[in-house]
Amino acid sequence: MAYEKTAPPEGDMITVAGEAKLSVPDRPIIPRIAGDGIGPDITRATQRVIDAAVKKTFGGSKEIIWFDVYAGEASVAKYGENVWLPDDTIEAIKEFKVAIKGPLTTPVGGGIRSINVALRQILDLYACVRPVRYFQGVPAPVREPHKLDVVIFRENTEDIYKGIEFEEGTDEARDMIRFLKERYDTEVNPDSGIGVKPVSIQGTKRLVRMAIQYAITKKRRSVTFVHKGNIMKFTEGAFRDWGYEVAREEFREHVVLEDELWNEHGGKMPEGKILINDRIADAMFQQILLRPDEYDVIATLNLNGDYLSDACAAQVGGLGLAPGANIGSNYALFEATHGTAPRYAGKDMVNPGSLLLSAVMMLEYLGWDEAAKLTIDAMEKTIRDRTVTYDLERQMTGATRVATSTFAELIAKKIEQA
Repeated sequence: MAYEKTAPPEGDMITVAGEAKLSVPDRPIIPRIAGDGIGPDITRATQRVIDAAVKKTFGGSKEIIWFDVYAGEASVAKYGENVWLPDDTIEAIKEFKVAIKGPLTTPVGGGIRSINVALRQILDLYACVRPVRYFQGVPAPVREPHKLDVVIFRENTEDIYKGIEFEEGTDEARDMIRFLKERYDTEVNPDSGIGVKPVSIQGTKRLVRMAIQYAITKKRRSVTFVHKGNIMKFTEGAFRDWGYEVAREEFREHVVLEDELWNEHGGKMPEGKILINDRIADAMFQQILLRPDEYDVIATLNLNGDYLSDACAAQVGGLGLAPGANIGSNYALFEATHGTAPRYAGKDMVNPGSLLLSAVMMLEYLGWDEAAKLTIDAMEKTIRDRTVTYDLERQMTGATRVATSTFAELIAKKIEQA
């Protein structure tokens, strides 16, 4: 592959075999977008820790070869005005299959709605996977944050995030309003903007399939479909129905549906089975606060997942420790879930936890589970020691504030001493 303004370092390529099975070499090349604002600070910190974990686990026989590619403000600086997402970056992710990125700014008035959304749609990264769990010692706004341990599978490519909308007053909006009136006798205020919410069988079933397969592989307890199907019956309601079809037709030997649990098993889950159920979206927000330990894996549509993943993260201390991944059939992109925080850029003071935990997800995706566990254990110990970055220190009694780089160094040292 010929690149315009970058070139990969020496290393080896991850390949994808049948059924999206990875073949991971000992020195995989991983494209990396540092991101904007605080991105470079947390990217350096993440590399320090992950390199230490891989070295400790494999004794030098395996190594990640980081390949810097560009998006956002760094791309504009390198490639020219309005080049927010260059072809080099897309092609690098396609070639090397697995990538990681820091937070990216959303251009104002530019030709791209969102770099993050563009990456998901161009690469067909249909599942946004967001694990949310509590780390002991982290300040949280609820009394029992440890009860929440969920993995949210959010559909990434459809729903209103598809971006099919027409501005109020435009010919397109007027045409749509006229069409709805003339064809379906549906009145819409003439001063309306119009959006379209597509939800497909294919998009739903591949997301639900991934969520249930994850639950089976990771020995989780349940998969819950979250939807607003009581109102939007043919989009959100269809998501629910198609989800149950996947469970019944493809995973029958692994699952018990909620009505079967009570009608056939007296409310007691058979050993080794996964419960499949569903909840209305607004009720789910209450449930996740009042009865968080009843939920495990969640599969939902784009907008619901956006709200729910951030709300869950808030319960365990915020986005600073919330990882995320965008995964498709051929590519995977791991990312920090928070914003760029430009006022802290270059100050070496922010929490790298979101990107670091996303890198842990990446290690697990590669099959390097021991390195992932080493990282988690060392990070938890560092937080329990109360040596943390400013965002945690200001909420913790008796904590010591350290820089981003120092926090990473403390975690790396614990890994090296393990």
